[in-house]
Amino acid sequence: MVELDAGVRQRLIHTVTAVKSQVRQVLRARIVLAAAAGESNGAIARELGVSVNTVRKWRGRFAVLGLDGLADAARPGRPRRYGPEVRVAIVAAATSASPHPESTWSHRAIAAQVAGTVFAAVSPSQVGRILADLDLKPHRVRGWLTRRDTPDFWDRVADVCGLYLDPPDGAVVLSIDEKTAIAARSRRHPGQAPAPGVPVRQEFEYRWHGTASIVAALDITSGQVLTETITRNDAATFTAFLAWLDTVIDPGKEIHVVLDNGSSHTARHTKAWLAAHPRWHVHWTPPHASWLNQVELFFSALTRRVLRHGDFHSRDDLIDKMDTYVIQHNETAKPYRWTYDGAPLKTS
Repeated sequence: MVELDAGVRQRLIHTVTAVKSQVRQVLRARIVLAAAAGESNGAIARELGVSVNTVRKWRGRFAVLGLDGLADAARPGRPRRYGPEVRVAIVAAATSASPHPESTWSHRAIAAQVAGTVFAAVSPSQVGRILADLDLKPHRVRGWLTRRDTPDFWDRVADVCGLYLDPPDGAVVLSIDEKTAIAARSRRHPGQAPAPGVPVRQEFEYRWHGTASIVAALDITSGQVLTETITRNDAATFTAFLAWLDTVIDPGKEIHVVLDNGSSHTARHTKAWLAAHPRWHVHWTPPHASWLNQVELFFSALTRRVLRHGDFHSRDDLIDKMDTYVIQHNETAKPYRWTYDGAPLKTS
């Protein structure tokens, strides 16, 4: 049984009841108070939810050292070589602009920077350990796009989504955009077919045969697509495509079209053409929100199915394969199932 004088008991009780006491200090004080009350090690362990060895440890240390035995013992090992000022200097360097002309910090560059600011030599490997301990990775870069301050951003989103979810009766609803600079490449050596546990293998080296660009119009009510190969991506080419659509679409129908803010779409020449054709009604996506343009879904499928791993021995071969894919797509086309209603997305 542990015996306590009044002063020691009062200090232990204060430790247990004080709001700012550390959890580990409260536990140790409760162990000693329970032992002084005559409880066994097993009973104390069950009551406090700790092991019997923990109870023995702190009873024993209190019996030998008193209250000083309840403090943390000095940890073994070499003391820290670098003080907090070195760690602060490392963090300051890693979170500041990188030295000219480098674009990112390296551990070696941070070590040199620290040596020049706090007069302490620190190795690049030590810099790496300190940064790893702080989960700070100045060598990693993630892309970021600052959205323009568009006051009507959500109004535009709601307008486009409303058009998809409830298209006007008797009208044609199109989603139009260009896909440019599509590379026609042929591999220098044939690939290898897949095998169990082995994916398709494709040669890295290739021959370049130029590029091709297309403009596409997706009918959102049928899912069918009309494409045309273009040599220039400018307003004249774009309005020529609109004029072709204007001739093939029933003249008695209104046309609603979703466009992003590409230069060929917002040029004065294009806006003048649209003003001269009043049955065309444009629904603009907000800046940096081309993902609202449904034709991008078709472009994504075209990229996955034909372009990304395709082998094209000429520009004409690339165009032919894209045209063939469009024809086959239209034979079984279905409208995309659009569910987003344009409301701001909630973040957790």
